[in-house]
Amino acid sequence: MLLTECKISFLQYLQFEKRFSNHTVMAYENDLEQFLTYLDKTYELRTTEEINYTLVRSWVVSLMEQKITPRSVNRKITTLKTFYKFMLRQGIVTENPMLKIQSPKTSKRLPVFVEKEKMDLLLDVVDFGKDEEGQRNKLIIELFYATGMRLSELINLKTANIDLYSFQMKVLGKRNKERIIPFNRELKNEIQNYLKTKKDLPNEFLFETPKGKKLTPGIVYKVVHNYLSQVTTIDKKSPHVLRHTFATHMLNNGADLNAIKELLGHANLSATQVYTHNTVEKLKNIHKQAHPKA
Repeated sequence: MLLTECKISFLQYLQFEKRFSNHTVMAYENDLEQFLTYLDKTYELRTTEEINYTLVRSWVVSLMEQKITPRSVNRKITTLKTFYKFMLRQGIVTENPMLKIQSPKTSKRLPVFVEKEKMDLLLDVVDFGKDEEGQRNKLIIELFYATGMRLSELINLKTANIDLYSFQMKVLGKRNKERIIPFNRELKNEIQNYLKTKKDLPNEFLFETPKGKKLTPGIVYKVVHNYLSQVTTIDKKSPHVLRHTFATHMLNNGADLNAIKELLGHANLSATQVYTHNTVEKLKNIHKQAHPKA
């Protein structure tokens, strides 16, 4: 069977059966396209029957030789593993060449976050302006920091799913899983004030363009990047950094790890435990600075 046909079936499976986000499906598609292009250009192979462990391994080696980071290589290997599991279930192939493929070792990377003092500076001192756009931009920052929601969750947040009386909102997370996130009175006031500026509009989504469409990821990313640049010099200044900041600050202030897991919408506790490393690093720095023998 042609690999291109398998790729199309696989991507449809991810989109319609697994209900992965468009962003995730696109990432799988890019990885597969790189693999198929490599097979075609290097070996002139286009069918599933011709692929074996040696050929897959040669692609992995070529990626390493191109100085692709181990983390990126591992993601591509994961894509192929998922792809071959799909083909095995569909009966397209009878052997899995990925069983013997070993992933390169990666260094453990701690989540990047903004220090509390700098978040206080951003939210209490930085001037966002009094117009609708300024209120919108500040609320975007506030929501990320106060709830830990993902970029996709913020963009798709509907006004009807915000319960101002119960101080909670319903968001649609990964794989269409809904969860409830609480918020405080201060954020309630910010949301109410922002909605007053839009009271004459339909407002299906909390954040919309002048044409009534939901905001694009690029607009939100630009807002976050611009304002974080005013208070911090960290390399990454993205919405996900504010999600990391929410989790790290919650943990540093004594929040239970399982509670943070539920608030973030993680499927497994292991995904949340990475934030404990930041806490340990903080303790190490305090010890180094305060202990006379350190």
